[in-house]
Amino acid sequence: MNAYKIAVIVGSLRKESYNLKTAKALIGMAPETLSFELLPIGDLPLYNEEYDGASPEQYNRFREQLRSFDGLLFLTPEYNRSVPGVLKNAIDVGSRPYGQNCWDGKPGGVVSVSISSLGGFGANHHLRQSLVFVNVPTMPQPEAYIGNAQNLFDESGNLTNESTREFLQTFMTAFENWVKVHVKKPITA
Repeated sequence: MNAYKIAVIVGSLRKESYNLKTAKALIGMAPETLSFELLPIGDLPLYNEEYDGASPEQYNRFREQLRSFDGLLFLTPEYNRSVPGVLKNAIDVGSRPYGQNCWDGKPGGVVSVSISSLGGFGANHHLRQSLVFVNVPTMPQPEAYIGNAQNLFDESGNLTNESTREFLQTFMTAFENWVKVHVKKPITA
């Protein structure tokens, strides 16, 4: 069976990040038709247009990896009602040089995870605005705002909240369908 290869991009660099824990929980719920791989973004130098001619090795590696995926799953915390700088930087790096947008046309999903009860609502929508510009068709429903994340995991990082698990399973089923509709042929065999 062909599997759609999905990049998982986590906007938090913290080792014990609730976004990373949620990403791992989602990967564990993956249907057979989706193959997930974490795509690290923490080593990317800050985007600078002067690098468009001679890009740092980290840019080249990231762009090459990004091109190899069929779809994208973003997980983001909320910093000051927006996405973390590291995530915005990754979007900028992948979209440049002008005319060489590596994000172009890849279907995406967004999950925001926060310790607040709002679940990163602002970051979720701010990220969606950037994804529109880089032409990532982003799944509209269900919207995924995971709040009070500090209460959802055990000491080992396992998701223990059953209603959150059920919601994330629903999200994952919808994401699978979104990818199938928006990818003509998976890159992987």
